[in-house]
Amino acid sequence: MNIFLTGATGFLGGRLIRNLLEGEHTVYILARNIKKANALKEDLPLSLQDRVTILNGDIVKPKFGFSTEQLAALTNKIDIFYHLAALVKFDHHLRDTLMEMNYQGTKHALEVAASIGAGKFIHVSTAYTVGISNSGKEELYNLEQDFNNPYEESKALAEHEVMKYKDEMDVSIFRPAIIVGDSKTGEADSNFTLYGFMRGLELFKRKLERKSYEEKVHLVGSKDGTSNLVPVDYVADILTIAAQQAEKNTIYNVTNPAPPTNREILETIKAHLDFRSLGIYEKGTSFSLTPVELQLNSLIDVFGPYLDRSISFADRNTQKLLKDSPISHLNMTKEILEIIIRAYFEPEKEKVEI
Repeated sequence: MNIFLTGATGFLGGRLIRNLLEGEHTVYILARNIKKANALKEDLPLSLQDRVTILNGDIVKPKFGFSTEQLAALTNKIDIFYHLAALVKFDHHLRDTLMEMNYQGTKHALEVAASIGAGKFIHVSTAYTVGISNSGKEELYNLEQDFNNPYEESKALAEHEVMKYKDEMDVSIFRPAIIVGDSKTGEADSNFTLYGFMRGLELFKRKLERKSYEEKVHLVGSKDGTSNLVPVDYVADILTIAAQQAEKNTIYNVTNPAPPTNREILETIKAHLDFRSLGIYEKGTSFSLTPVELQLNSLIDVFGPYLDRSISFADRNTQKLLKDSPISHLNMTKEILEIIIRAYFEPEKEKVEI
């Protein structure tokens, strides 16, 4: 099939492209950064490169900034349109940028897909359009609900926009939770969520060491809360089979049925950081933060909604999609968690082992 992708140069997009090309598909990728797109293409095996076409454009521009001739060349040629491009930032001051990239960008993607006659539109959203609720469903959420940040809101708005096109083409929405490294190697180039959290702890520990600070410091959170981590290869594999198996007008939660607890994650991080003085104050209990602890918690506050609560996600649609496929429903073991965290703190060692 002929497949069009946005967000191809991202962490997940790079994995998905290789999967699709190995499946004998031809891929057209939208790229604002041509240099980065060319690097992605050149990193592929020579046998796959001939089936990659790079198109210069930008999701924030109407029709991606394509000319009439470019659109005409794509018309009735694209079987599936994957929309992965998004800005993953949780800062409230970035609200306008997030709305432009994630909401308006999706509207532009839908307009282009419909205008060129794409038969299927696969939208990659996030499991956290669930907002502040702790019950994730495989259906559209009410836009009047409360969200933790403008990122979640922008993605929820985009989902509603996608479903408006269900009579023009087959649409499907895939909602990954917190995407982390490869389940076998730990390889990742992610700069957000778990990785941002680990980086924040690493920098703070160095700061304490420079000041010879030896007292115990605490994060505020839920020791028994969970973090819904999903390996990038699992998400890419699901999106790959979606090309032929995804049902129209259907939402899929790509989540972890047995996510690790924050206690497990923190203990693993502490071991690799040798940050034994780090502890947790349970939310809702009585405690008093020192000035140093206030600094620590403010540094990683943006990650709180994803790392200190327990959300139960329904994923019946995803299980149905996987039923007759070679992909097993996710079973993320402690060993996989160890591989992913170790690869962040010991990247050079991990490359040698690979």
